[in-house]
Amino acid sequence: MPLRLWGLVAGLLLVAVSACTGSDGGDERSASPRGKATSESPGRTASPTPATHPVSIPALIARKHTGSALRLGDVLARNSAYTRYAVTYRANGLRISGVLNIPRGDGPFPALVLAHGYADVRTYVSGRGTLDREQDLLARNGYVVLHTDYRNHAGSDDDPDNDMSLRLGYTEDVIGAVKALRSSGRAEIDGDRIGLLGRSMGGGVVYNTLVAAPGLVDAAVAYAPVSGRPAENIDQFQRRNGDPLVKRIDTEYGTPKSNPKFWREASPLTYADRIKDPLLIHHGTRDTSCPVRWSREAASVFEKAGKDVQLREYEGEGHVFGARWRTSIDRTMAFFKANLR
Repeated sequence: MPLRLWGLVAGLLLVAVSACTGSDGGDERSASPRGKATSESPGRTASPTPATHPVSIPALIARKHTGSALRLGDVLARNSAYTRYAVTYRANGLRISGVLNIPRGDGPFPALVLAHGYADVRTYVSGRGTLDREQDLLARNGYVVLHTDYRNHAGSDDDPDNDMSLRLGYTEDVIGAVKALRSSGRAEIDGDRIGLLGRSMGGGVVYNTLVAAPGLVDAAVAYAPVSGRPAENIDQFQRRNGDPLVKRIDTEYGTPKSNPKFWREASPLTYADRIKDPLLIHHGTRDTSCPVRWSREAASVFEKAGKDVQLREYEGEGHVFGARWRTSIDRTMAFFKANLR
């Protein structure tokens, strides 16, 4: 499938994973508290490295991202704590679907964008996937929650080049979601307090967003994230399963050995110095889908770059948190409370 040129290249560079089960424990491995990130516009950051390939983090940085036209549709559910709506918004010209939970009571409320993990686009249902518990509990605790479906999912517009673009388009959809919330003008939404939470593949979207649009959100959380090195994700989730797309990727971009520059520029870890926002990572030590070593490496890279990163490891927990999930989400809410103000 042909690649789109600059204007349409986008989304997650990380090829993701379906959920597994597990349990957890909870020890903080690393932390570098530096205080709340500024919320200045990404356009005010230092000039990025000139992009040499349209499928790259520099290309994502260079693009002027837009997000607007948040539209509430049908009421999907109503309870004593919040109302759940079907929604759409625009992200870099594409119509993206999702669901929005709005707490009952007097706003404005801080808002969170949720970036889900891998789901088969053929069977995916809007708002459903790997973050069902988080959507509910966060709304019950006073957060407006926008769960984006991403392009090619549910009612979103299609992007036929997204897989060959290493799914970088998902990052554009998340950046657009934040901007759509901020520009919505809705009284329930506090556009000055917005956070980001992603799980598995969505954790990779979090990394990309933090380097592509530093200062866009006030804080971010990644649960069991994929590797910050996209070639590792391809090996883990596609090459071993004989995905025919891998041969096309190898032909188009080469391998890390034959074309190290391309793969270096495809990794958010290469641009860790751009991050401005506090980051909390949760990872189980028995995660067989996304090994905890991936988060250890990411946390180490971010920490060495002087960034505010915390890694919480959960002994015995797998890819989908079980017994200690409540501990992790309580830590998440405390983290957002401290930084979204």
